[in-house]
Amino acid sequence: MDRRKPGSKHNLITDANGLPLAAVLCGANGYDSKVLPMLVEAIAPVRGRVGHPRRRPDMVQGDAGYRGRPNADWLRARGIRPLIPLHRGGGGSLHGSGLGVTRWVVERTISWLHQFRRLRVRYERRADIHQAFLILGCAIICWRHLEKSLC
Repeated sequence: MDRRKPGSKHNLITDANGLPLAAVLCGANGYDSKVLPMLVEAIAPVRGRVGHPRRRPDMVQGDAGYRGRPNADWLRARGIRPLIPLHRGGGGSLHGSGLGVTRWVVERTISWLHQFRRLRVRYERRADIHQAFLILGCAIICWRHLEKSLC
């Protein structure tokens, strides 16, 4: 890892359709594995049936940047099944996790976010303002999906 790497990174958790559930802004020189608990905790409750609103997914898929026994143990303690490859690299789908088949959903959502110039190139000095633009971009993606499904 290059500790002097400037910039910021958008960490994102989505549903199976690519709709963003939570987004966290962090430094580009940080480890992704430390952001995973913040992402899962940032998921808003889903209302629907009578009773307690659902707050946790059944399963979390992630690339090798989120690997590590502490993350897997943290997810299992909350009743979430982790699907994260054990090793970095290994030739894509040869590692056996099958993440290459579904990883494109998150990559597509990140691509949608980076179509907004404010998110592709960071102009703001303050992280809270850039985080607000990130959340606004996620809201616009959700709005466009809702608009498409209603037509």
